[in-house]
Amino acid sequence: MPKLKSKSGAKKRFRTTATGKMRSNFAFKRHNLRKRSQKMKRKARGSRIMAPEDARIVKSYLPYA
Repeated sequence: MPKLKSKSGAKKRFRTTATGKMRSNFAFKRHNLRKRSQKMKRKARGSRIMAPEDARIVKSYLPYA
């Protein structure tokens, strides 16, 4: 059986943790930050663990992750 291709956009945006969960960055942090509250900007630092329903979809984009 041939190798499966990964979605190249997903390769750049998501990565897997050691326990198999999907990690992603927060949205809404690129521009228009003056509108956002300081609390929102502080909570959006770093990365987050995706919800299981969303992670299942992303894992289909990364067959060997």
